[in-house]
Formats: sequence, structure tokens, C-alpha cells
Amino acid sequence: MFTGLVQTIGIIEHRDRDRLVIYCPDLVANIAIGDSVAVNGVCLTATYISDTNFVADVSPETLGRTNFGDRKLKYVNLETALAVGDKIGGHFVSGHIDGMGKLSDRILLGNSWELSFEAIPEVARYIVFKGSIAINGISLTISYCNDSGTNFRVAVIPHTYDHTTLKDLDIGGSVHLEGDLLGKYVEKFLRSSNISQSSLTPTGVTSAFLAEHGWG
Repeated sequence: MFTGLVQTIGIIEHRDRDRLVIYCPDLVANIAIGDSVAVNGVCLTATYISDTNFVADVSPETLGRTNFGDRKLKYVNLETALAVGDKIGGHFVSGHIDGMGKLSDRILLGNSWELSFEAIPEVARYIVFKGSIAINGISLTISYCNDSGTNFRVAVIPHTYDHTTLKDLDIGGSVHLEGDLLGKYVEKFLRSSNISQSSLTPTGVTSAFLAEHGWG
């Protein structure tokens, strides 16, 4: 589990069909073999550690669902796993992305940035106004979205922009997207037709029930 607060930017030193070698000398002291590390929002396991880098194995499934196979990808956001007692400054991020998106526009507003993205339907279903989303592992708040969620915007403060890979994204560049975990559970409850009589309502959790209890 992660929070979406990026700790440093790493550099992909080497990649092949089943592993990544990531240069991050300021982070390796906090990583042990077997630890989970969010790499651009994807939870990977450190299998080897040196003084300056770590190695993470990647499966065909991971390569098929991410842009790690893109040779143009050089810089990645890194975050070590959340420990018991750590502050949660972002939101709960699992490191299991829902799909890909792409940057469609970038506008400078004052000293901050407004970034617009396009999302595939598998991710768009979890995108709601003022909701949370992880973009390349960065916890951000949605400032606008269309009704379907396939187009959305986020406001990015200078610190986040300067200390993550958002500044390196080209228009049309792909990103990893993970919707808010809470939304996935709510969706499952709403769709379930087998809620037991011991659940919150005799007929299951409905949109009306959620609105009545402050979730609408």
C-alpha cells in the first residue's frame, strides 16, 4: 500500500523482457530485498539492491498493462511502501493500476499547472469531480471531468510539478492511472445482488442509501 506521495525520481538504467534496473542512490538505503516499491504507480518487488540502484522483476502481464516496454521512458516516480504509523498525506494507492491514459493538454495558471488527460473506460468509471486519482503514482485531485470520466483535469502545484515526472510528459504521452480504491468497493456493493440480510439495508447498498447517509 502507498499514499501517492512521490519520494524521488529514479532513472531506468537498463530494461529487458523480465526486469528493470532503476538508479536511485538517495532511496536505496530505505529499500530491502523483497520490499515493494511503487514505480510510476506500479507495485514492483525489489529483487536486488546495490549502493546506487535496485532491480525489479516484471512479468509479461505487467509489461502488457504498462508503458515499461517503451524505450523512451527514462524517468520514473518512486515511493516505498507505507509503514504502520506513517502519515497519509495523499490517499490509499494499491499500486495495481486500472489502465492507461494520456496527457491531452497543459496550461500554466499563475505559478501552477492545469493538466488534462484522457482515460480509457475501465478507468473513467472511477473518475469523479473532486475525487482522488493516482497518475504515474502521484496522488492528485480531479478538478474537472466530463460525465463519463474519459476526459478530466487536475491542478498541480509547483512543488509536485517540479519534483515528479509530470514536467517531463509530452502531449500525447501515456500515463498509468489508478482510480480511488473506495470507489471500486462502492461499485461492487451497488452491483451485488447477493447482499445478505445482515448487511446495512435489506435490499443492499443503493445510491439513495448512500446519499441519505452523506455519500451523495
